Amino acid sequence: MNFLTIGHRGIMGVEPENTLRSFVAAEQAGLDMIELDLRLSGDGALVVMHDADLDRTTDGTGPVADRTLAELRELDAGLGERVPLFEEVLDAVGLPLQAEIKDVAAARALAEVMLRRELTARVEVSSFHEDAITEITRLVPGARTALIAGRYGTDVVGRAVRAGAATVCLDIRRLTLEIVERARKADLRIIAWVVNTQDHLRLVRALQLDGATTDYPQIKLTGRFTA
Repeated sequence: MNFLTIGHRGIMGVEPENTLRSFVAAEQAGLDMIELDLRLSGDGALVVMHDADLDRTTDGTGPVADRTLAELRELDAGLGERVPLFEEVLDAVGLPLQAEIKDVAAARALAEVMLRRELTARVEVSSFHEDAITEITRLVPGARTALIAGRYGTDVVGRAVRAGAATVCLDIRRLTLEIVERARKADLRIIAWVVNTQDHLRLVRALQLDGATTDYPQIKLTGRFTA
């Protein structure tokens, strides 16, 4: 099994999340893949930001969607880092990316970049929203997609299948053997998040999952641990 260790927003346990500094550090730490979050600025730029508001991760306040790209660029996203464009991340690191889109509008913007830069092999698109996944699949032939779920039951398998997703990214704290077995019967890959402890890593390995998203690069060093 090719077990993937995925850097959560880069390595957000060590560096400012969703910044070029964090992504470069994740690559240098030897992680297999980088997870990041995409939103649109007020003028339609595809920027890397998790929250709908700026307050938690920058020195700005208010909704991301109320700021132009130029205004976002003036903010400090941690240790002097700036809010990056998605395309800047593509150029800064060479790792495969798992790009989480927050809505259909972001899906359309991402689709344009994926088609122009031929990214279907490098970028897996993930979302909590089935309609965003469906939109990417419609716009980008051959796109690889993943349904993310935090509060879920066995119904998550059917939701993923209906959306055309090949992967489910599931909160490790709610994961059960029954859900894993149903996902396997549906030929879905399973990624657990957020795996930051040895206990959670033991569970990931015991359930024979395909990978783990983590805030800390040290998890990569113990990724071959077997329960």
